[in-house]
Amino acid sequence: MFKVLFVCTGNTCRSPMAAAFLKDKLAKEGLAEKAAVESRGIGLCSGKPATPEAAAAMAARGLSLDGHRSRRLTYGDIADADLVLTMDCDHKAWVLALSPEAAPKTFTLGEYAGTGEEVSDPMFDGQYEACAACLEKLLGLAGEKIAEQCRKTIIDGENA
Repeated sequence: MFKVLFVCTGNTCRSPMAAAFLKDKLAKEGLAEKAAVESRGIGLCSGKPATPEAAAAMAARGLSLDGHRSRRLTYGDIADADLVLTMDCDHKAWVLALSPEAAPKTFTLGEYAGTGEEVSDPMFDGQYEACAACLEKLLGLAGEKIAEQCRKTIIDGENA
């Protein structure tokens, strides 16, 4: 199973939205059972639901954040992931400070998608729709690459 971990600040907006987009993409590709997609935050709080604004932006796209509860990032989360995608350079630095050996598998989502752009925090600017659109675009670019890695993991696993 190929494991993808999205990381943001509070795990109530960006990373759960990114995870929902990727889960949808992988389900449409028939890879939902072959991939684990999770999200975490570097903030101190755990157990919070997605913000209502993030949930509304995703609902407008036919995706749900119902049942999501924030979780704080741990070393084990990073170690267990095959790919760690952060929303910005600060999150990436946090991941690498916690787990320097994760450098080869840790990228900002924009880096991985090939645009280099960062995903701004809608908690600060209230731009949830713009954030969702940015994530949708970046995961449109990165999604096939991730799906291909899932397929490769499946093939390598079958040959092992």
